[in-house]
Amino acid sequence: MSNESVNSSGAAKAVRSRYSEVQGAARFPVKLPIHLKSQTGESDTESDNISANGVLFHHDVDMPIGSTVDFTISLPAEVVGAEADVKVECRGRVVRADDAQDGRRGVAVVIDEYRFERR
Repeated sequence: MSNESVNSSGAAKAVRSRYSEVQGAARFPVKLPIHLKSQTGESDTESDNISANGVLFHHDVDMPIGSTVDFTISLPAEVVGAEADVKVECRGRVVRADDAQDGRRGVAVVIDEYRFERR
């Protein structure tokens, strides 16, 4: 066995481990507005569910697995007890894209970075 095959095997295990971590987090069926910025442009959608590690939403544009996506999740003011909606700016990667239903694809994104927008 060469070092190259050991390294690629280790990398594959790391990817599977990270995906398992995303899959294992408790998911909450919360509908929150999301503004997407990706290689295909900008658009709006809403979450189907959200966890500590990622978000699932439906989108009408193909988003390839592994592609980077920037998005903003809006938390309604009345839910978080604030005067205005709280914006969470996120950067993530597409880890799953399901077949289209009614012209829209299910897209799962792991959140790599996030920050709360301050006003």
